[in-house]
Amino acid sequence: MTSPADLPPTEAHLKAETVPLGELLGDLTRDVSTLMRQEVELAKAELKESATKAGKGAGMLAGAAWAGHLAVVFLSLALWWALGQLVGLGWSAVIVAVIWGIVAAVLASIGRKELKTINGMPRTAETVKEIPPTFKPNTEETR
Repeated sequence: MTSPADLPPTEAHLKAETVPLGELLGDLTRDVSTLMRQEVELAKAELKESATKAGKGAGMLAGAAWAGHLAVVFLSLALWWALGQLVGLGWSAVIVAVIWGIVAAVLASIGRKELKTINGMPRTAETVKEIPPTFKPNTEETR
């Protein structure tokens, strides 16, 4: 079995022994800079791919919403016509409009209640409390 001392020195070992420290640090800085640029480019590519997928998904949801809207319109027209056979077209239009008015009022009420429960930015408030006193401005020194 061979020990690490028995192995011939690698190119990195030879370079470390012969090249000045300043040049080694320059190489290190350049390599880290290159690595950071490559990581940023990779992140950009991943973000672009995610944004493309999100855009396609949002487009499909918008199409589904439009199709749902049209379905509701035509179902409302069918209800209006069916009720018109029983009570007349004028009254059936009023009945369908009242039904949609009730739906709108209920949705508005629920939406308003949901909006009132929003507390602002709770995560920000929690993280600000966690800031160490060293980083907080000292009000006595600023006076």
